[in-house]
Amino acid sequence: MKQLISIQTAKYLKDYKIALKFNDNKENVVDFESFITHSQHPDVKKYKDIKLFKKFNLEHGDLEWNDYDLVFPVYDLYQGKVEL
Repeated sequence: MKQLISIQTAKYLKDYKIALKFNDNKENVVDFESFITHSQHPDVKKYKDIKLFKKFNLEHGDLEWNDYDLVFPVYDLYQGKVEL
């Protein structure tokens, strides 16, 4: 049986970088800067404010902001990439 990948820990590092550890012990540092600074969507643009960006949560293995206002596919984060 295949194990579903989920995020176990998330730690803010600096700028728009978050260190993630997954349930298979893989670790990635994901840089969200390009995604956030180049997005034109108002729900994403507001996270240019670092204070707001830093208010993420882990919910059921997902990295999310403000009750799923912003969330990324776990597979993309596992690969270390976020794209527009």
